[in-house]
Amino acid sequence: MSEIKMIGSDLPGMPWQDKPSGCCTPAWRYSENPIISRNPLPNVARIFNSAVMPYEDGYIGVFRGEQRDGVPHIYLGRSSDGIKWSFEPEKIPFVNSKGDSFMPPYAYDPRLVKIDDTYYIMWCQDAYGPTIGIAETKDFKTFTRLENPYLPYNRNAVLFPRKINGRFVMLSRPCDNGHTAFGDIFISESKDMEFWGHHRHVMGKSKSWWESLKIGGGAAPIETDKGWLIFYHGVVNTCNGYVYSIGAAILDLDEPSKVLHRCSDYILTPEEWYEERGFVPNVCFPCATLTDSSTGRIAIYYGCADSYVSIAFTTVEEIWDYILAHDVLGENDADEGLR
Repeated sequence: MSEIKMIGSDLPGMPWQDKPSGCCTPAWRYSENPIISRNPLPNVARIFNSAVMPYEDGYIGVFRGEQRDGVPHIYLGRSSDGIKWSFEPEKIPFVNSKGDSFMPPYAYDPRLVKIDDTYYIMWCQDAYGPTIGIAETKDFKTFTRLENPYLPYNRNAVLFPRKINGRFVMLSRPCDNGHTAFGDIFISESKDMEFWGHHRHVMGKSKSWWESLKIGGGAAPIETDKGWLIFYHGVVNTCNGYVYSIGAAILDLDEPSKVLHRCSDYILTPEEWYEERGFVPNVCFPCATLTDSSTGRIAIYYGCADSYVSIAFTTVEEIWDYILAHDVLGENDADEGLR
């Protein structure tokens, strides 16, 4: 194993299972997956593509709840162990800066990131076309929406967990108004979480079959002494529709538009029944991680077949070695991403 260290807090009580004997993949599934099944709330048919993080003595999360009328919204959940979850019965009550109700028409695929003493929620919503919405909270009681960072069309936004060179930094995936058949990961900066610019290209699809159609951001980047570790999703178009897999890469710490290492092989691809069968089959979609710096342990939370939430486990050392063993940079991956 190579030496690589995560920069961050210890989380000794995080969900964990040791790697099964005979397992030859860099990430392994929780034996009790899925951890969230269908019909979790009276008015919600499915929860998937959701984000969690440590909070107080347990864990808190923002969850994509597909309502029975087909409109997705974001729900708040809490857990003592990161596995068994309880949910607020009503969707998160977003307000504007004046404290008045300000609900998006729909909201899906949320991410959750803490920077300093503030928690930020990002999601995809309608703003005359799909784009990114952002809200902040300090107590998970009041959720104040900020200005949308982008014009339509954009999806899969996730903030870095700290400022870089004094600025907030966010990954996103420009798209179109449909079920986009293309997509690269870009990066943007802001001094104040209101005005966003300095847009740079990070990386695009590759020649590897599992990400040959498009890619998009996943969990919040994990800081290590070797660079930012990201878990993202890659998509291939097959004769039976899209297949979503999980990939991994390392970005430069100070200039994260530059890719240092990129794994040509997937980390996880649909193989189990809860990944292959569901409302949208053949989907593994990463949205969050829990990490313990002292042990190097990583728990990856991912949506399955647009129907369930599951967990996979790995370590930063194992992922680092696997990335290096299958390291293939694209033509423009190492560039600054500016033209």
